[in-house]
Amino acid sequence: MNQSIVPNERVSFKVRYEDEHLLVVEKRARVATVPGKGHAEDTLLNGLFSRYGARLQNVGAARDFGMLHRLDKPTSGLVLVALTPLCHEAMSALFRERKVAKFYYAITRRAPSKLPVGTINRPILEEHKSMKLARVASGGKPSLTAYRLVGQSAAAALLECRAVTGRLHQVRVHLASIGCPILGDDLYANATIAGAAGRLMLHAHRLSFEHPMTGVGVDVLSPVPRDFAGMLKRVGLAGVGV
Repeated sequence: MNQSIVPNERVSFKVRYEDEHLLVVEKRARVATVPGKGHAEDTLLNGLFSRYGARLQNVGAARDFGMLHRLDKPTSGLVLVALTPLCHEAMSALFRERKVAKFYYAITRRAPSKLPVGTINRPILEEHKSMKLARVASGGKPSLTAYRLVGQSAAAALLECRAVTGRLHQVRVHLASIGCPILGDDLYANATIAGAAGRLMLHAHRLSFEHPMTGVGVDVLSPVPRDFAGMLKRVGLAGVGV
């Protein structure tokens, strides 16, 4: 079978959940999720095609070859992939209905100033110029991020965030908008904070949903990567429960 995506076995990933209908895989930081400008053969999808190519080809380009959502290139963590057209349609409906819970760990410069648990309900506007960016703006789409403070030190804070909606760069934009930019964020933080880490300190660590084909609850966890754990230690937050 001719495949639309070039398989690349050198793009590694970990499978955290698999059945006949879907996968939950772990993407490394600095790896794009899908092919695009400058990344034709070195993305997560290229890696997936090296192992699941025939099945993903059957899901088809109209269904993004099974990719149900994306992570920013510098973000590590869990991605959901459908292995059949029927599962893709069913899972896409769950995403539209906001029945897929996506949780992230973020190391930020400081903790939220108001509450250790709260929500950020601010519209986000996408801007597509020389590159895709987003900002809080009244003309944007409704966007909601919930957060809780896991731990803090004099140097940084660890937040767990749930992206209730799925806007471009949502967690990054929302946290920056309340004065809590993520360490290593070269788009939405100042140069000092952007340079404080070797990459964006954002990790998609948990996905929770009801399996649309079996009705069974699925709750998948991803341990934080070594560089993320190293940054927690560096800012005095080692052992805070991640």
